[in-house]
Amino acid sequence: MIDIVEFLVFSIVMLMFMAYPAIKIVEFIDKEEKFSEKKRNFYMIFFTILLSLLVGAFLKYAPI
Repeated sequence: MIDIVEFLVFSIVMLMFMAYPAIKIVEFIDKEEKFSEKKRNFYMIFFTILLSLLVGAFLKYAPI
């Protein structure tokens, strides 16, 4: 149980730092294929959460 809590704490802290890379990823994808505003917002939130979880997992489980 404590492992899950630590993982989520690392991920929540990374949410604000992963917003900028998520915006850049969505802008890059949007150059190729134009999205509606609603879809663009969904992708920004999705990539922000995905990147935060990936970095949180790295911080928790990487042998540093």
